[in-house]
Amino acid sequence: MRILFDIGHPAHIHYFKNAIRILEDRGHETVITARDKEIALYLISRLGFKHYCTGKNLSSKMGKLYSIIRNDFKIYRIAKRVKPDLLVSFFLPFTAHVGKILGKPVIGFTDTENARLNIWLTEPYTDTIVVPKCYKRNYPAEKKVVFDGYFELSYLHPNYFQPDPSVLSVLGVQEIETYTILRFVGWGAAHDIGHSGLTLEMKRKAVTEFSTYGKVFISSEKELPVDLKQYKFNLPPEKMHDALYYASLLYGESATMASESAVLGTHAIYLDNEGRGYTDEQEREYGLVYNYSESLQDQEDSIRKGVKLLRTPNLKSKAQDLRRQLLSDKIDVTAFMVWLIENYPESRRIMQRDPEYQLRFK
Repeated sequence: MRILFDIGHPAHIHYFKNAIRILEDRGHETVITARDKEIALYLISRLGFKHYCTGKNLSSKMGKLYSIIRNDFKIYRIAKRVKPDLLVSFFLPFTAHVGKILGKPVIGFTDTENARLNIWLTEPYTDTIVVPKCYKRNYPAEKKVVFDGYFELSYLHPNYFQPDPSVLSVLGVQEIETYTILRFVGWGAAHDIGHSGLTLEMKRKAVTEFSTYGKVFISSEKELPVDLKQYKFNLPPEKMHDALYYASLLYGESATMASESAVLGTHAIYLDNEGRGYTDEQEREYGLVYNYSESLQDQEDSIRKGVKLLRTPNLKSKAQDLRRQLLSDKIDVTAFMVWLIENYPESRRIMQRDPEYQLRFK
């Protein structure tokens, strides 16, 4: 089988990297197309995958329209040449459009309920939509496949990830030492329109308050002001998950990093007006994520919550206990992905007829 994977964001290569390797080891051929977005191309190259870059998406309204047409056209030309049997993406419209034009099946994975424009452009042309059980938006039953897990488990499950303790010496901390990672996003994605996130004043306050209990490191998509640059996270991007594993707290505006922290056994505080089904579940079922809105009152409250957590005795060991429960409840998402892709479309019929079939991947 020849499978085309389309990558639109750095997180997407993490979601699919292990499935791609396993599929290739089993004799399948994979083709990767990708956008020049943040560190996506860097990560793909670090993993040793060959890929076709379709360019950088533009941020203006006319630029977004141009980017859609350009990506469709470039992926179409690539697909026309390589002749994939199946197209796979994290619910991107480009592969959906190309699959429809070529008459090839399209699988779209997603967990982002508020990506309304993306959903509108993608859903009609996608054959199968794969979502976690905690996902809050509905799709036609004949298209939908539901699994009990989080996409972050596709690369952070213990079957695929073991933390590298050498990251601690690079950060200048001991394994038992408290430290906090702050994550500030750029709010430039289509589904970020109308969001503003933490104010600069609140970012400074969070740094001041959390620094009382240990070192603070900041990962930011935007340029930091001069007074915060001393806290900049200077590790290579591929070391972030090692740093998250040993951290005491993740505080910030990234849903993905909040979920990554949860599955690694690190408490997280996440701020967003709309939230996500998976971070809601990680708070409700496991107490590993705490969700707040972007209101000034919630920004204040979230900092107070962070301080309370950092004051908690044995915070890290408690988080690791909660992680063990989470891992016992959820499936190995990569193993499930590989089975679904390798046996498609029969795998879709099996899951729709018997959702508990996925328990084989625990």
